[in-house]
Amino acid sequence: MHSFNPFEERPLPIEKTFMDWNTIYPCPYNKETVDPYTKCRIVLMNGTEFEAQWFTRNFSRHCTDNDLRRDLALIRRIEQQQQRRISCLKPKDESTLEHTITYEQLAVDLTAVLAKQESDCNVKNALNFALLEDFDHLYRYSNLLDYEYGICPEKLVGCYTEITPARPTISEHRHPVDSIFTHVCNDTASILTKLNIGIITAAEQQTMNFYMNVAALYDKSDLGRRLYQEIGMIEEEHVSQYESLKDPTATWLEDLLMHEYTECYLYYSCMQTECDRRIRRIWEDCLVQEIAHLHKAKDLLWKYECKEWQQVIPCGNFPELLCLRPNIDYVRGIIETTTGNTQRKECVVPLCELSSNDPFFCYQNIVNHNVNCVASHNVIDRYIKCNGQDYRFETAPNPLCVLQNRCKDNTTLARIPSETPADTQVCGTTKGDCRCKMNTEDGPVSF
Repeated sequence: MHSFNPFEERPLPIEKTFMDWNTIYPCPYNKETVDPYTKCRIVLMNGTEFEAQWFTRNFSRHCTDNDLRRDLALIRRIEQQQQRRISCLKPKDESTLEHTITYEQLAVDLTAVLAKQESDCNVKNALNFALLEDFDHLYRYSNLLDYEYGICPEKLVGCYTEITPARPTISEHRHPVDSIFTHVCNDTASILTKLNIGIITAAEQQTMNFYMNVAALYDKSDLGRRLYQEIGMIEEEHVSQYESLKDPTATWLEDLLMHEYTECYLYYSCMQTECDRRIRRIWEDCLVQEIAHLHKAKDLLWKYECKEWQQVIPCGNFPELLCLRPNIDYVRGIIETTTGNTQRKECVVPLCELSSNDPFFCYQNIVNHNVNCVASHNVIDRYIKCNGQDYRFETAPNPLCVLQNRCKDNTTLARIPSETPADTQVCGTTKGDCRCKMNTEDGPVSF
């Protein structure tokens, strides 16, 4: 257990944390020399700040007390300034597609880090399930980047993250009824589990919003516009999945406190792991601001609900800090054991367990009835026709034999039962029964 407790820090008055224009508009990073995980932290905290201000905006829309709404507006204004400051760290000469590679690298390595430290089987299952899909998105966007810009994606990810297919994007399109998980109970869930859910929900929401907005703005080709459109729909599924894990019985003020605590946790983690001194100072500034927000949320919780902060967060000490790092072996294990899975209502199941009239197949038959119109397939198909084989960065051949063919894009795995291995593994969620074995970085572990 880490010793830092933001509740024990003396906060600055919120009004003293407003920033001027020069502070809000920082010097961007150099895209040629920046560490890939610095870029990932920037995307993560940009999304975290968007989630924070969007939450208080929705809170205000469901609140009748104007004094409380004014307090929310005060917090939100500074969250907006923080978001502007962080988002402007991206340089002008970094293209949208280059920036997209960072989004997907973050999605892969953040999800893997959270999954490895997660003890709740249901949450871990959700993380591992979407992990493979974001991993495949990285592969699709990387092929597009090399095809249309001639830029080496391997350099952008710093060799920290492999670029190779996983569950094909075409197989990820599921009926909306199959995008909801069972929510946790805040009374029994660990603080790390609650942090993990909040972090991944914000990160995936940011990715969804980014793709929703840039799809129509991508000016290089219709192929790229279509790819952003398609993958943006998968990110919508991911947001539905992750947000469904949150305990919906929490009050607005309890949720506000948890949001601010999560931001403190993330900025402290960024501050402790950042390699760029200049950007580390920004994380330090933001932490000071968030401690002020946290204490304001604590006071509001007491004022309006007569609850102490310990009733929501029993111990304020931070758990294990979030540290982005390579997860190649972990991801390979998940690819090897779970790629053939899909979702049926609240459960992750092997594709072979679905019946022919399940919603998954009905939705697939509508959306993907013509494989040749699916952008994620067309990107790889066009790259192969131009270069003879797809683009990959691998430390070894793909863990699945059916994905090792670099001269043909796989469009059947996890979509067509007869073309999908039946020996996939699932961490069971029924009545807390975790019966299977899931790979971790230290090898198979039985839950």
